Parts: sequence; structure tokens; C-alpha cells
Amino acid sequence: MDGWEHVGDGNFIIEDGILKSQGGMGLLWYPAMKFGEVKLKVVYRGADSNNAGVFIRIPEKPEEAWMPVNKGYEVQIDDREDEFHKTGVLYSLTKAKASPGKAGEWNTMEITLDGNRTVVYVNGVLVTDYTEGMPVPEKKETYEPDRGPRPDTGYIGLQNHGEDDSIEFKEVSYMELKD
Repeated sequence: MDGWEHVGDGNFIIEDGILKSQGGMGLLWYPAMKFGEVKLKVVYRGADSNNAGVFIRIPEKPEEAWMPVNKGYEVQIDDREDEFHKTGVLYSLTKAKASPGKAGEWNTMEITLDGNRTVVYVNGVLVTDYTEGMPVPEKKETYEPDRGPRPDTGYIGLQNHGEDDSIEFKEVSYMELKD
């Protein structure tokens, strides 16, 4: 967790070399650089009965946990929800093309940030392919993100969602895209 910062409630711990989210509504984010033109790889476990997310395109330093929800994108981790709130979608904005998560197992999420395009694969299966400006559903609930464009680059973060939610992470890495 060197170089990472936490905002909001809850926290993350390291147990047996595994990063685990705990309670509250918070965000562990990486302030050292803004990411754009990269492929992020996140290996996680626990979406079958818990909720979390990988945040991308956060435009500025988050002072509290809700700013990234409304100004960045949350790539959802939660296999219990509907097609607009399921693992691999941009939370409540895109519809899942597939549901390849494996309950109780380690899953690999690959998020490609290519200009204004975001592509998400889970376990090698395409879940989301979204380009800024594509139609999205109207905001229905207060906890859903504000609609509108996001920047091509931004900070990344991992969400700890609620009191009873715990997701485990064993890898968060990135690779720059080649020209």
C-alpha cells in the first residue's frame, strides 16, 4: 500500500499478502500519477456476495468517497446485481455483455483506457466497450453516478463499499499501451 491514500470510511488491510477491503464507503486511491492509454489488471475474489469497484478517470484528488462516483467511473465488482450494476460494467451506465465472474475464485479484470474509450474484460470475456458520448440510461437512484463525460486520464482507486462487504485483491498492475 506504499504510495496509496485512503478517503472516506472503512479501510483496507493486508492479510497473508492479500489486500482486503473493510467496511464503510471509502476509496483507496493512487495519487502518484494519472492513468491514460493503459491496460489495468486487477485480480480479485469475493464478488459473489460482496460489493466493491475499481475507479478510473478520477479527474482530481478525492477529498471524500462520493466525488469519484460522480466525476470518475466505477468499474463494478458485484455479481449479485442486474446487467447495469454487475461486475465489469461502468456502474449504472453500461449494460454487461456477459457475466463471466467465478464465485469464490480469483478473477482477472482487464480495463483498457484508450483515449475516450474504456474496454473491460473479466476472465478473458468482454463485458464493456464504451466510448464517451455513447447513450447511457437516465440516472434513477441518488447513489448512481452523475451522467456526463469523464476525462481521458485520471487517478485510479479501489472501493471499499459497505460494512459487510469485503473483496480481496492480490494484484493491481498496469501496462502502457503501445503506439
